[in-house]
Amino acid sequence: MYIFVIFLCGVANFAMHRAMLESNHPLIAEARGNFRKILGPYGSYMLEFFMLAAAMIFASMGMLTAVIFYFVYTLANCAAAWILFFNKH
Repeated sequence: MYIFVIFLCGVANFAMHRAMLESNHPLIAEARGNFRKILGPYGSYMLEFFMLAAAMIFASMGMLTAVIFYFVYTLANCAAAWILFFNKH
């Protein structure tokens, strides 16, 4: 059950991540440029994947804290996406 919850959160994180990268917001464009210099064109996706994989590994070991932390991380991403898309100042 833990892995399923983390998987659903991971799908949501990747969807929000892609939407934010495709938004062409100046802040996101600057961050994307920095990631490209260090990790290549798909560096932010790789970091997102490694966080998901680590959370799933810890959840498979029965660690409820992995589920809680990854869920909080998903909520933080959701809040950032909300601010980015609905704060039109």
